[in-house]
Amino acid sequence: MNDRIMNILTFDVEEWFHLLDFDATRTEDKWDTYEVRIHDNVDRVFRILEETDTKATFFIIGWVAKKYPELVRKIADKYEIGSHTMTHQLVWQQSKNEFRNDVDSSIKLLQDITGKPVKYFRAPGFSIRESEAWAFDIMADLGIEIDCSVFPAAHAHGGLPQYPAPVPTIIEHNGVRIKELPISTCNVMGKPIIFSGGGYFRLLPYGAIRKMTLQNPDYTLAYIHPRDLDAGQPMLEGLPLTRKFKSYVGLKGAENKLRRYLTDFRFVDVAEADKTIDWNSVPVVKL
Repeated sequence: MNDRIMNILTFDVEEWFHLLDFDATRTEDKWDTYEVRIHDNVDRVFRILEETDTKATFFIIGWVAKKYPELVRKIADKYEIGSHTMTHQLVWQQSKNEFRNDVDSSIKLLQDITGKPVKYFRAPGFSIRESEAWAFDIMADLGIEIDCSVFPAAHAHGGLPQYPAPVPTIIEHNGVRIKELPISTCNVMGKPIIFSGGGYFRLLPYGAIRKMTLQNPDYTLAYIHPRDLDAGQPMLEGLPLTRKFKSYVGLKGAENKLRRYLTDFRFVDVAEADKTIDWNSVPVVKL
């Protein structure tokens, strides 16, 4: 096992149908009509973490927490949690007030269920762009200490391709500072490639993921959705071919791929990473 301390593992706790760029499932109007798979999918994640003796941070959608508070308590009994908003909407599709209310309600709900403070946040789809830098002000005002929303490359849902480096940073905006753990990238032919989560993790061969992780000797942040490991999930009707590819490619081998990843590399949760990082020496990014 590679014992680098700065491999961080996170999970976005969503249902299998929580797709952002598909109108039929974008809002909660029809969410109650779909098959419930979140319990089995989280149990699968638990088994993998226990088998590999790995800690992780779980970013939970408030809608999931409201429907299944016992699931949130189950997660919080073993692992740390953060907010993934209440209704899983893209940040740039919301006004400042809508975003504030969405995040605030999710934080309060998670805290009421668990009795623990919520200090971590991830935006759905990594959808904070430079034009939504105000989101960091709102996060800090709501008590968020560490954000994990920056996608430091071009991305269909947003992203900050001008971000200086995919390493721990301090984001400064309007005099407000917040700690940032961005998604990891690896340069391939001069272009930043995402490799450590979601469809990227499912699509890439394990050898490529391992190589890219080793090429990031100081820091890797992995993000996995429980649905990424669910090879038996139904196919949503009406999905365009490109969305089918993005959402279903590599499902069959993803569970074993993750188990191998957590065996080859040591991963920690956000809390342990926070204690390890010298925040006084990290880059400051002004937006």
